[in-house]
Amino acid sequence: MQTRRHTDILLIDDSVTDLRLLMGLMSARHLRVGVAFDGEKGYRQAELLQPGLILLDVRMPGIDGFAVCRRLKANPSTRFIPVIFLTAATDLAERLLGFSVGGVDYICKPFSEQEVLARVGVHLVLRESEQPAEVAAVNAGNSDKTLDAVLVAAGQKILRQAMSSPPTLDTLARQLGTNRRRINEAFNAYCGLSTFEWLREERLRQAQYLVGSTDTPLSQIGEYVGYSTPTNFAKAFRERFGCPPRTLRQEMQAKRALDE
Repeated sequence: MQTRRHTDILLIDDSVTDLRLLMGLMSARHLRVGVAFDGEKGYRQAELLQPGLILLDVRMPGIDGFAVCRRLKANPSTRFIPVIFLTAATDLAERLLGFSVGGVDYICKPFSEQEVLARVGVHLVLRESEQPAEVAAVNAGNSDKTLDAVLVAAGQKILRQAMSSPPTLDTLARQLGTNRRRINEAFNAYCGLSTFEWLREERLRQAQYLVGSTDTPLSQIGEYVGYSTPTNFAKAFRERFGCPPRTLRQEMQAKRALDE
């Protein structure tokens, strides 16, 4: 039996005018509404209320809507909650960014009441029809620890997707709505490494897998994981694994030949 939620819609927006309009629309349809006036409080409210749907403004003081969405999608307790972005921008690049961080839809400001209700209705129905295999409970007593885990998971995702040209630590922190010290502290707590120590290890881990299990040219592997020259890649690989990538590939190929 599915647990009935106390909140159908969570509205996260710093515009009192827009919030008042949206609250009126939702309440008229007998939907239970939660409200947050900034991104940080909105993220906490999402953890606490577990709403069926989130309407999230993009441009807010503090952390913006994209950073909030990255956190939500990295948190096991909120990753299944659909997010509809609210924005006054019509720029295609911004819309694509919203989808890439996990949004399911966009509503442009100023919005029509009919469009809001139609889009909200569709996504609430879709949400209710889904049965996630695993939705973790919110650990309210460990909120700081939970946020650190979320920041690490979201940061790792960004760094993996931009391994050849990663963002600076300041940019990464901005994308996650925090600061560089908090990011490094979170990585140290959960990985035992600073942010870019973890990235270096992840680059070499992926390189080791690709060298040993594929026929991709070594120069392409080095470039893919972020090394500027084959020489730099070979040197880092040898220091980490005790042999150059070409030697590891030859050993793995010989092993596979024997197994066959």
